[in-house]
Amino acid sequence: MSDKTRAPYLLVAGIFRRLIAEGEWPVGFRLPSRDALGSTYQVGENVIRRAQELLISEGLLEGRPGAGTYVRAPKERLRMLRCPAPGHPSAPLAPVGISTWDAQSTAKVPAPDTIAARLRIQPGEHCVRTAYEFLDEDQRPAMISVSWEPMAITGKSAVVLPDGGPFAGRSVVDRMAHLGIAVVRAVERTQPIQTDRDQAQQLGVPAGSLATLIERTYYDSDDRPVETADLVIPAERWDIDYDIDLMGDAPTG
Repeated sequence: MSDKTRAPYLLVAGIFRRLIAEGEWPVGFRLPSRDALGSTYQVGENVIRRAQELLISEGLLEGRPGAGTYVRAPKERLRMLRCPAPGHPSAPLAPVGISTWDAQSTAKVPAPDTIAARLRIQPGEHCVRTAYEFLDEDQRPAMISVSWEPMAITGKSAVVLPDGGPFAGRSVVDRMAHLGIAVVRAVERTQPIQTDRDQAQQLGVPAGSLATLIERTYYDSDDRPVETADLVIPAERWDIDYDIDLMGDAPTG
């Protein structure tokens, strides 16, 4: 995309990124007013506002109520290692460095259309919905997840609730193995999103902040989906790395 076809606020945001990267705007620098910046770059205040909001969502700027907009100190980036390939079927749901996590399961929740499609079940079929919250070693929100499992698979068993019973807190692989189901692969689809109000509140970030959404689905040896989940990770703090096992069996599908 050429500069001529890019939205003006993206061009201004690019200029601001360069000023920060080159140190012309150092950490703690208070940006000029939107009116002054608009005059400097010959754009409207709305363009400046959108550019600032974008950089706030990226963690480069921060707004201080009643005090203006400032260049933000870089946050320590953490590494999340995910191993969805064959040979690593029990990759932990939580990244390295998680100290505590909480889960709340609800049974007999009708599957929404999108979840039903991922699980290959009929919309409205009963599932167990489990919401997870993860905290890092400093007790800061690190990740949230919502998991769905068809009750046609786990219902009336000891593993029906991921957060309860003798298998509470165990992986999907371990819990399904108790039912004689071999989970052989995981498929993960990642995409950038902006957090909605609820997600932002849980993660302790401003609404609209950039995050990575991972749609993960586990499959058994018959290629049947047995669990699907949405994992949301704040983009400003986490780098997500994949450890791909090239020596395992070739994935199917």
